[in-house]
Amino acid sequence: MYLIVGLGNPEEDYNRTRHNMGFHVINKIAQKYQIAINKKKFDSFYGEGTIEGVKVILLKPQTYMNLSGEAIVQVVRFYKIPMENVCIIYDDMDVEPGQIKIRKKGGPGSHNGMKSVVENLQTEEFARIRVGIGSPQRKEDSISYVIGAIPEEEEKILDKATTKAAEAMENILKEGIDKAMNQFN
Repeated sequence: MYLIVGLGNPEEDYNRTRHNMGFHVINKIAQKYQIAINKKKFDSFYGEGTIEGVKVILLKPQTYMNLSGEAIVQVVRFYKIPMENVCIIYDDMDVEPGQIKIRKKGGPGSHNGMKSVVENLQTEEFARIRVGIGSPQRKEDSISYVIGAIPEEEEKILDKATTKAAEAMENILKEGIDKAMNQFN
């Protein structure tokens, strides 16, 4: 079984923000593969299904971004999912808008949601897909940048990025992460 997690914030107010790119990717995957994300447990909404012949759990933690790891660790422990079968999808200010980056492992960088994930899983040895959102002109504007509404002219760029991230996740399941990294990075 493979655990695919999209990071985001649960309230409707955050739906159209840069910080919810992970949720948007999960929604696209769920729609394409007709996986209903209608179960509530583990401080999350989730659904189970099959993608490319692989059983998967699609997970949207409802703990708010900065506590995402608390929800994810519950699922990992309950289903005994090995770290090589975990992929976290999230927004990243260090990646250009519209681009994605796939990594096999690595640190959390400045992303507070990923800091929580690494802290709770007690490892950096899991895959991740970073959806580029770019960064504000001034570093001190970072919080308002990630949780503020996405400008209309940027929506199409970010929508293409989330579509690309969903395709990359499918590719990881079908071909493996190395081939996906070669194709999408």
